[in-house]
Amino acid sequence: MAIGVVLEFPGGTLEQYDQVVEKMGFEPGGVGAPGGLFHWVTEVDGGIRVTDVWETREAFDAFAEEKIGPITAEVGIPGPPKITYYEVHNHLFAA
Repeated sequence: MAIGVVLEFPGGTLEQYDQVVEKMGFEPGGVGAPGGLFHWVTEVDGGIRVTDVWETREAFDAFAEEKIGPITAEVGIPGPPKITYYEVHNHLFAA
């Protein structure tokens, strides 16, 4: 079952986020992580918020442990993030 994941990084910046994306080998507007269906980020009052849809929670958790945690710490994003999970009833893909 697909899940929605919201990660809130108080004190994080978009510049740090861009460093994380680069270190993960991704390009803005490009292909994301295996198991990830959708991803976007925005600046919020006092930090950044990442919103994702993943094929499964297990896929997200594995990616978070392997990549998100270590790389966000490496670029100096205060952590850990506040993570909220949502069951996804439906999702659509771009044509």
